[in-house]
Amino acid sequence: MATPREIRALPITPVVKGEKVPFRNPPKAFYDAIGGEEGMKELMYDFYDKIYESSIAHFFPQDEEEFDEVKFKNSKFFIQICGGPKVYEDEAKGMDLNEYMIRVHDDFSIPESARIEWLGTMREALADKAQHVDIELIREFWEYLERFSKLTVNHFSDGSTYYASYTQAHEEKAGN
Repeated sequence: MATPREIRALPITPVVKGEKVPFRNPPKAFYDAIGGEEGMKELMYDFYDKIYESSIAHFFPQDEEEFDEVKFKNSKFFIQICGGPKVYEDEAKGMDLNEYMIRVHDDFSIPESARIEWLGTMREALADKAQHVDIELIREFWEYLERFSKLTVNHFSDGSTYYASYTQAHEEKAGN
């Protein structure tokens, strides 16, 4: 099982504009260990409640009902990407889920500092809600988040803007 200290020590590596980002979707074993659909919702709702109090809250609707819809939809994304039921298909409009999520973030100006805040907030939610999960499964979930989130950063400290193409995402298959 995981300790809060182990979870809070999960690494955040820097974004390099234009680099290929290898990633692997989280294992279904994480989804099962977190408690399936209900456990994933609990994790994600806790995460978004923490986001609402963070320095990146302005990226999200300030209206409570609209924010609840974001929590609901984003929980569905994580349920499906982690191997649960296909509950996000309508939102993705037939696109690959990861490609869809990259494109959704194009509508926002996302600097690396926002990514770091997002990941730090997720570490806190995991430390609160995932202590019953094996640390190796948490690390695999984290690796997906940490790597994939690099593809959502589109504003850089040098003042430039760059939108990652899905071809920069290199989805690794199990065993690679």
